[in-house]
Amino acid sequence: MTREPLSTNAAPGAIGPYSQAIRASGNLLFCSGQIPLTAGGELVGGDVKEQTHQVLKNLSAVLEAAGLTLGNVVKTTIFLSSMDHFASVNEVYGTYFTNEPPARSTVAVAGLPRNVDVEIEAIAIY
Repeated sequence: MTREPLSTNAAPGAIGPYSQAIRASGNLLFCSGQIPLTAGGELVGGDVKEQTHQVLKNLSAVLEAAGLTLGNVVKTTIFLSSMDHFASVNEVYGTYFTNEPPARSTVAVAGLPRNVDVEIEAIAIY
């Protein structure tokens, strides 16, 4: 099995000992969770909808660096600070995954980095 780290300056850099994404065995891309930071590392304020837009822009940038798009995503996991955000996140998410959306899990967690309300990770195929 081959393993190749991937990174881009078009999305926030890793803020810990992890890669933005890892290409494995040539046809799978595992994208680390994205939070609502700009590529420059600034936290996007506002409501959970604004945060979700930024998260999906970041995820798109990581995918683009690998030569992929959101259309290549086969699985996402959404982490929420509260299930009260589910409908709002779903509304935004649906505008990015309009045709044949990927499999998905959504969970509420006790906390997220930088006290944000949403984080999304993805697995994509080449």
